[in-house]
Amino acid sequence: MNVSHLANRPSAITESDVFIAGAGPAGLACAIAAAAQGLQVTIADGMKPPIDKACGEGLLPDALATLSELGITIDSAEGSLLRGIRFLGDSTTSEAAFPAGLGRGIRRTLLHQLLLNRAVDLGVQFRWQTVVRRIDDNQVHTNQQNFRSRWIVGADGPQSRIRVCASLERATTSSRRIGLRQHFSVAPWTDFVEVYWTNRAQAYVTPISSSEICVAFVATEKFSSIQQALSLFPALRVRLASAPPTDTPLGSITLTRRLHRVTSGNIALIGDASGSVDAVTGEGLALCFRQALALAQALKTENLPAYERAHRKIHRLPRLMSRTMLLMDTHPALRTRTLGTFQRRPALFSHLLQVHIGHPPVRLAGASGLLASILCFLSN
Repeated sequence: MNVSHLANRPSAITESDVFIAGAGPAGLACAIAAAAQGLQVTIADGMKPPIDKACGEGLLPDALATLSELGITIDSAEGSLLRGIRFLGDSTTSEAAFPAGLGRGIRRTLLHQLLLNRAVDLGVQFRWQTVVRRIDDNQVHTNQQNFRSRWIVGADGPQSRIRVCASLERATTSSRRIGLRQHFSVAPWTDFVEVYWTNRAQAYVTPISSSEICVAFVATEKFSSIQQALSLFPALRVRLASAPPTDTPLGSITLTRRLHRVTSGNIALIGDASGSVDAVTGEGLALCFRQALALAQALKTENLPAYERAHRKIHRLPRLMSRTMLLMDTHPALRTRTLGTFQRRPALFSHLLQVHIGHPPVRLAGASGLLASILCFLSN
């Protein structure tokens, strides 16, 4: 079902149980989860579909499992199956298969449409090209109309207007990097997500169909062009020498940001509005899907403190992994040693991937098991 044509229906005040600002994946996931709990949901966004954003476009198995809890199953013809993750350094290559299940590479716009369709099926009401101006108690004032709601959710991204209105701006930002995404028409040469490492930059290659890949570059400094970004990764540049781009490049900012609080009164934040981890983890979408389930339960039981606690727990391990992987970005010697160790000891890489996607390793013996058990301990 294509819902991009749904029009705003003007009225003086629209009432609902939940008002959500932001119809990206986080907002849509929250709308789906809340509607599935029997709540009446209205969601507003300043844009209209299709809504795109630069990202790596890879869903790890944990993200797919959470999508399934939201009632969304990606058809086998949609996207491309992913078997694991491969790291490529200057002279090293290491890989690990996912311990259970497969991931999927999928166009951001296609994923957005699947979320939209599910929300529409559950009766969620949409207001496009609707921008929040201010909040007074239970009333949200926008450029189109006013809304009255028991609960207000900010899913409006890193520059969240809802966060400002709720005085939830207190935060710690520990990293800020710049991303650039480009799709290329070429048959994927692997069913692994490939991560190419160089000094202070990475390139992420994700198969998204039988004839197309997504390449996302992330670095501390802005890329002047796709060609300039590719020049940092000679092996990848050779791979793509004859592959035509299928769209225009799209940029983004990736932050590691931790908010002091994500709730205030009847207002809650979700997705990038509630803090974020660096894109190097590949966990951004999985995080917002898990947050959506936790927040919907809290709204249903009228217990936002429970969501505050759940949000901290959901972020704990991804935040740890983000810090660890960013150390590899900023310390070349550490990166070289780490990638070399992964190549020599693939079981260590497999253990870490298990922990990263939420599967505690079966065996915790030896050095690799010790490191995995430490990560498990820190994530609890």
